[in-house]
Amino acid sequence: MSIDRPSGDVVLSVRDLEVSFATRRGRADVVRGLDYDLRRGETLALVGESGSGKSVSTMALTKLIPIPPGRVTGTAMLDGQDLIAMSERDLLAVRGRRIGFVFQDPMTSLNPVHPIGRQLTEGMRHHLGISESDARDRAVDLLRKVGIPAAEKRLDDYPHQFSGGMRQRVVIAIGLSCDPQVLIADEATTALDVTTQAQIIELVNQLQDELGMAVIWITHDLGVVAGIADRVMVMYAGEIVEEADVDELFADPRHPYTVGLLKSLPVLGAFDRDELAAIPGLPPAPTDLPAGCAFHPRCAYRDDERCVSERPPLREVGGDAGSGHRIRSFYEVAEDDRRAAATAGIAAPEHREEDAS
Repeated sequence: MSIDRPSGDVVLSVRDLEVSFATRRGRADVVRGLDYDLRRGETLALVGESGSGKSVSTMALTKLIPIPPGRVTGTAMLDGQDLIAMSERDLLAVRGRRIGFVFQDPMTSLNPVHPIGRQLTEGMRHHLGISESDARDRAVDLLRKVGIPAAEKRLDDYPHQFSGGMRQRVVIAIGLSCDPQVLIADEATTALDVTTQAQIIELVNQLQDELGMAVIWITHDLGVVAGIADRVMVMYAGEIVEEADVDELFADPRHPYTVGLLKSLPVLGAFDRDELAAIPGLPPAPTDLPAGCAFHPRCAYRDDERCVSERPPLREVGGDAGSGHRIRSFYEVAEDDRRAAATAGIAAPEHREEDAS
């Protein structure tokens, strides 16, 4: 079930996306029935623990998953074209052109034996059909735009000659090189120090405003989510368990898993907390998913009859009809616990300033 929005605003529409892998232990169901719409200019954050299906769900959009052993079903409509049904030949015109990628580790994302100029211009020459000279000029402009000094000179440098933060800026420049409609940033700031992380987030926000592109930001860092997202989807065991606008998610979380994530965050100045709260147990293996609600083995709100036998639907919650706040649970967290989680969570500073004005 997806949020109802004007169709003209939607650049990417995903329906019933499922990804599984054949393994020695049986079928691993990694993504299960993912539905969402991505609007132009919007930043959608995918949040969840490692193994929740965040990265795989986006890799499946452009068939970056080997088949076999992988299997992908569902639809992903990009301006009326189904990416899942596309041939490999047709997808070559999509990857890097209409959908750009920024991966987690810039050192492994860049080829160490080629200067960054070659890696920047390769996609532009292929997708845009421009000359090498024009591609180099465009590459210099991109490096300047992402904040790399002496851009023309550094075009001939190799990846090892850049710091981690500068390499990530180069990877962002490559992702933006062909003016994509959608940018997928997969843990793009995880390996960076806090100062560089803030600079990269500010850079992506600025470039998004300039180019009007949509961004899917994959992360497990709720602090990043608070600072960059418009809308958040929380994933657990391959499915969406909560979806809401970023302000509402942090102010009024409804799913037990989301509440557990927020309550586990360290808070500066909270001297009355002897220890961090933790969600008991571990996420299930994708080859051995529990019956019923996937979160029920770890959930304090579970009903031993319904939760262990029925898979809950993604349903709307909250007082405002059509707000788009949805959870996959039969039961909502009690108001006192929601309030405690919101207090422990992170209020997005940019949104907080807007509310105060």
